[in-house]
Amino acid sequence: MLVSRKKAKVQPWKIEVIKIIKELFTKHSTVAIIDISSIPTAQLQSIRRRLRDKIIFKVAKKTLILKALEELKVDSSIISNYLKGTTMLAFSNENPFRLYRIITSEKIPIEAKPGQKIDKEVVVPEGETSITPGPMLGVLGKLKIPYEVRGGKVYIKKATVVAKPGDTISPELASILLKLGIKPLEIGLDPLAVYDNGIVIPRENLRIDIVALKKEIEDTISEALQLAIGISYIELPEALQTLLVTSYREVDKLAETLAIPLPGIIEQAIIRAIREETLIITALGEKAKELGIQP
Repeated sequence: MLVSRKKAKVQPWKIEVIKIIKELFTKHSTVAIIDISSIPTAQLQSIRRRLRDKIIFKVAKKTLILKALEELKVDSSIISNYLKGTTMLAFSNENPFRLYRIITSEKIPIEAKPGQKIDKEVVVPEGETSITPGPMLGVLGKLKIPYEVRGGKVYIKKATVVAKPGDTISPELASILLKLGIKPLEIGLDPLAVYDNGIVIPRENLRIDIVALKKEIEDTISEALQLAIGISYIELPEALQTLLVTSYREVDKLAETLAIPLPGIIEQAIIRAIREETLIITALGEKAKELGIQP
């Protein structure tokens, strides 16, 4: 006897999410895939607010994202491996490298916890604090932060470096930084990959050192120009200009040496002769008068 099974009914909210994802994929050429599992909610919301004019964000479950792609007839296998943890999609029409740069450039300062490593120098500035005399005085002393008490509050007498890149935050340092409101760490989003019109570019290929790339391009242009000049490639305007200037100077120098009366050569020769005569008279001093040499 055959037993008919009822098809499970898809919940309305899931249908709505799939619809939204499909619409966003249709309207945007690039989509960053971000795992937000380790990002605190407050910092995540702050980053989203900052970028909401440039990017549309959508948090969704892996199954719903894959279902939306399936309905769009998009090969979901190229994205599936990047849908880890809690996934947030970032939709844009920017090129994938710029989209990655926009997202990763937004950083939110956060407090340091004991055991965390610091990637930059941390300085406790000189000035008034809200700290009252008590147990914290011992912490300041242990950290070698010079202080004094003014009007019932601790005053930092001198700006002090309390951590350098690579240092690990101690419990004492974490407590004093918290009291002073110093947030030495930063947190941000780092997409696992960016989907671009059917192609997925992994994170390691999106990380580009703009400064290094710019220098590399400038060096390449300079080398190409030197090569063009070396082989007298006049089709390149910059090379032609340099070659013309160099040729003019060489012709000018040759004409001057051979006393060829080109425009300007005679005047230059006279000026040089007068200058040389003046130098000789100056060098001879009183002897020039005896020899009858006058300027």
